[in-house]
Amino acid sequence: MQTTVIFLALGTLITIAYSDVRTRRIPNVLVGAIAGLGLVRITFAGDMTAAINTLIAAAVVFAIGLLLFWRDVLGGGDAKLLAAMALLVGSQDLFCFLFFMSMCGGILALAILFRDKLRTGHWGLLRYSKPPSATCSSEDFTEPIRSTVPYGVAITAAGVFALILHPYL
Repeated sequence: MQTTVIFLALGTLITIAYSDVRTRRIPNVLVGAIAGLGLVRITFAGDMTAAINTLIAAAVVFAIGLLLFWRDVLGGGDAKLLAAMALLVGSQDLFCFLFFMSMCGGILALAILFRDKLRTGHWGLLRYSKPPSATCSSEDFTEPIRSTVPYGVAITAAGVFALILHPYL
């Protein structure tokens, strides 16, 4: 049953990453599926102490994610996905998951920063501030655009690592 849960989770995580890259949104139904798979995994593990520790850890991760969302550091879908992933990976692998997520997120953020640098020739994209016309000058681009990071990709990559690769290392 654990293998089935992992395969279902992997398919859902791939869908989440694709959705986050394309739309910068993580559907609640997919986050709910991950949380549900986490609860199934906890139930079939049969260890009451590990289950309680995992539920507490997921609640703490959710509270921290909510704080980061409130401070506009993290998106709402990312905060919910973090808590759902805490349920899925369990408390025993949570620190490994969070470490790898941080590494993936940093690499992803740097890649987006360099992509933006290559597009514009300077750090940060600029918004066109005048109505479109046949000619434009550099003065027409004044307002910086806030570049976003699809952090769901980092969360899902860390989830794949924690579910598949970590037990073998």
